[in-house]
Amino acid sequence: MKFLIITKKQLMLALSIVLAVTVAIVGSSFVFARDERKLPIYCVETDKKKIAISFDAAWGNDDTETLIKILKEYNVPATFFVVGTWVDKYPESVKALSDAGHQIQNHSNTHPYMTQLSKNQMINELTSCNEKIKKITGKSPTLFRPPYGDYDNLVVETVSEQKMYTIQWDVDSLDWKDNATPDSICKRVTSKVKNGSIVLFHNDADHTPAALPNILKCLKDEGYEFVFISDLILKDNYEIKHDGTQCKIENDS
Repeated sequence: MKFLIITKKQLMLALSIVLAVTVAIVGSSFVFARDERKLPIYCVETDKKKIAISFDAAWGNDDTETLIKILKEYNVPATFFVVGTWVDKYPESVKALSDAGHQIQNHSNTHPYMTQLSKNQMINELTSCNEKIKKITGKSPTLFRPPYGDYDNLVVETVSEQKMYTIQWDVDSLDWKDNATPDSICKRVTSKVKNGSIVLFHNDADHTPAALPNILKCLKDEGYEFVFISDLILKDNYEIKHDGTQCKIENDS
């Protein structure tokens, strides 16, 4: 019978290798945990037929009054994400939207790519727009939608530190596209909406006013209730799945 004889030098080498591998595994786990991707809220997991529609207002203003009339006709509350410079240009529209019962939320101050900014610049974008909105409506926004849908961990973290929620969407009307038509917008939205959906429109897209009545009627006929995004989302005890779905954390007890 042969015996394997390990020298002290070989033993020390083996222990060194084991230690190095252990450190590497622990270190990589730490990096993974630290760099875990943080996501905005795209939609909400719910068994209730509740959805929220939203409009981004960054540039023009030709259709805002028309949208207010349509939303009033169908008794639908909407969330408008506005840019600070848009507020500067159209303060009367911000007031009209607020007076009509719609929520005014933050879409940044100057519509930049947020991921290209420093943290201090991000905070300035958020606070400057919030102050402009509050001055007109008397209410400070609690939601933020990044321009261009552009975000990273730092953006989401910075927004959260300002006691706000980062909001995306799971149904894009694509109303801004050159080849969009009222019919194509309507079909796209109504075919993709589900419980807890957040729908994206724009306040100055060419065909949105023509498409909106049919969309609202169709979804109401299907039994959907329209609510503000702030009333749709969960405020605590939640997690966000890999696809951006916000869901309640179930307690084991």
